[in-house]
Amino acid sequence: MHHEVYLSEGDSQVAGVFVKKRARVIITDDLQVIPPLSAASISLFTKLGATNSNTTEELTFSIGVEQVLNLLVSSFVSKTPFTETLLKPNPVPKLGCVNFSQGKCIESQMSGASIDEEKENISVKLIVSKSKNVVCYAEVREDFVNLIYSFLTLPLGFILKQMLDSPWKGCIDQLCKGVLDFDEQFFKSNYHKELLCNPKLVPGFSYENNLLGIEEAVYYKFSGRKLTADRSIIPSMSLEALKAKFLDPKSQGDNDRNAKGFLYEPAIFTVTDNLDVRPVSPIFQLSVLNDLKVHFTDIEDRTVNVGKNEALRLLVASVVSDSVLTNAFLRKPKEPSIKQEQ
Repeated sequence: MHHEVYLSEGDSQVAGVFVKKRARVIITDDLQVIPPLSAASISLFTKLGATNSNTTEELTFSIGVEQVLNLLVSSFVSKTPFTETLLKPNPVPKLGCVNFSQGKCIESQMSGASIDEEKENISVKLIVSKSKNVVCYAEVREDFVNLIYSFLTLPLGFILKQMLDSPWKGCIDQLCKGVLDFDEQFFKSNYHKELLCNPKLVPGFSYENNLLGIEEAVYYKFSGRKLTADRSIIPSMSLEALKAKFLDPKSQGDNDRNAKGFLYEPAIFTVTDNLDVRPVSPIFQLSVLNDLKVHFTDIEDRTVNVGKNEALRLLVASVVSDSVLTNAFLRKPKEPSIKQEQ
């Protein structure tokens, strides 16, 4: 038997999505969100040389789906996404590779982080070019493919939090930094700010042995057919008794207890340096070596273990590099420079 349930919108008296309705802010061209009529807003106009009305012009735009998508793409590759999207008729720049430097972002993310001892490390066999010191491809089991495929399920906010100090062509990282310091009076509630600061997975999108440490959102059923993840709006009673249970979409039904990931198991795959995943095939592996101009006498096997630290390196590398395995496993993070006192 099927019945419908409804997601609660929380306090209906406070309209809006994350921020309160009619809240007015200034958004700069590089996506900094600042209160109006503040020292920051005055400094902005001064920095841009807009000191009087003769140097500025007010324009009104209608924003639709196309503009929003262009703005999102531009925020990854441009420091001026509003200008690129609304004022320039040129095509939006395409996403591309940036110079990879991951040391500081991974180090700061992992500093003091507790490692979940219950999670099993994943063993990966790398096929490495000795002369070029690059990963040609890796031979892996389904657990590693589950890990890299899970990157597609992650909220953008979670990914950006792992990369606050990474190199960016664009400025979308400004949003992640800004929301942490944004005045709470503009948000509908602390819960709505928490949604942005610590986003969680949709129920059913996690899997067994998830090394990244992201949690699934927990929903609670109340008032008959309403669901919410905001516990503050639930009448005071036992929350555990109201916790909603979802059927794992990766399972084959209620009796399937083996929904461990996205793939059938066991299986062996070949994964290239840019994360092209194929069923294991000697012919494909030889074609990869030919494309890289690597002779089979120049390769060696290296086995690495992937834990939380390495999983985060893979995630960061998959966003900013097209040599993911090489950067995650063979490139050492750069040591922070120490300035000498004069």
